[in-house]
Amino acid sequence: MLSIDHLHGSLTDPVLDSVNFLNEVMGRYPDAISFAPGAPRPAPFDDSVAAGHIRRYLRHLREARGADPEEAERLISQYGPARGLINDLVSQALRTDHGIDVAPESVVITVGAQEGMFVTLRALFSPGDVLAVAEPCFVGILGAARLLDIEVVPVSETDDGIDLDQLAGACRDARARGQRVRALYVAPDHSNPSGTLLDLRCRRELLALAHREDLLLLEDNAYAFTAAPDQELPPLKALDGGGRVVLIGTFAKVCLPGARVGYVVAGQDVRHGDGRSAPLAELIAAVKSMVTVNTSPVSQAVIGGMLLERGGSISALGEARAAEYRQNLRHLLQALDQRLSPGSTGIPGVSWNRPRGGFFVRVRVPVRADAELLELSAAEFGVLWTPMTHFHVGDGGTNELRLSCSYLSHAHIDEGVERLAALLDHVVCGARERNA
Repeated sequence: MLSIDHLHGSLTDPVLDSVNFLNEVMGRYPDAISFAPGAPRPAPFDDSVAAGHIRRYLRHLREARGADPEEAERLISQYGPARGLINDLVSQALRTDHGIDVAPESVVITVGAQEGMFVTLRALFSPGDVLAVAEPCFVGILGAARLLDIEVVPVSETDDGIDLDQLAGACRDARARGQRVRALYVAPDHSNPSGTLLDLRCRRELLALAHREDLLLLEDNAYAFTAAPDQELPPLKALDGGGRVVLIGTFAKVCLPGARVGYVVAGQDVRHGDGRSAPLAELIAAVKSMVTVNTSPVSQAVIGGMLLERGGSISALGEARAAEYRQNLRHLLQALDQRLSPGSTGIPGVSWNRPRGGFFVRVRVPVRADAELLELSAAEFGVLWTPMTHFHVGDGGTNELRLSCSYLSHAHIDEGVERLAALLDHVVCGARERNA
């Protein structure tokens, strides 16, 4: 028998249990309406359509790369290069959609954004390096850092963007301890879990601070595609004139989560001891080769074919889904307004933010939004949500919950908000009446 005390310390860290906790609750209450998963809404899967995407990509290999039919088929049926197969298509898509001029050699195709985060952290961080995160923060980056024994320091994320003074202070404090803040993880476009959007001024000031403090920005753009066309802001990577940004992206939300295809854009030059220089992507790919060897060539071929059929544009590929997600978000906000706004209910102390894109709404409640309340919510009221405590490095988020609208129909959103209101009425107003 093994002792947990003799295994890696991360295995008892609550951050690693966050996803399992939610899956376990959802599994026990399958009939509950769930605002918990930040997953794309299921779409019908047609294997003949997937096969058509693969055939389209095989044609691209023959026409654009000069591969003969046998070689093209070998490329997607055998182990592939760690750096990836569809790097040229991702590079062109970033140029088309955002004006980001990056060579295919600076792109690594990963097993989703989660692997992209993990291998990027492993390549960049040495002992003594600190990762700053915009808080509240996506649990995936917190888990990756914990597995790699990387110290994490939170920086407050306000409704107006990153607290830049706090970030500069974190850099000074690290230097005083003989450490350095190596990078900041930030999702500038409708972040998970809070839906925050960094305005253009904040983006420029953040880049200027990164230059002054000599740190990198790990930009997660998973939800950027959900912005309305007239509200799009340039990614940090598009504004980056000094090579400060490593871009991490995914096709999971855009088109097909089951393919598990993401990417890292890391064109920063790395000087080697022999005088040679190569893009950081080369080293990230070397790390990846020891983790997953390569990203499934079949999955890459499906995504590659989908991109080619949409003119090589990630934005065009996700356009229909983005419109659906915006409709769901508007509907969730309207449902909250109608059922929980002041004047429509006797429940005091409930408020929420109003994101313009992404999947999530952050709700503040006058009670502890913890595992005990979630259990009551699921068992007695048939509605699930995510406690915001999962997204904090310390003790924050105790009176907040996250609602995800991506997975549900409008009818389920309405019913779910009704059940949430009944829960809050029970715990808030009921307690008030009992204490009267």
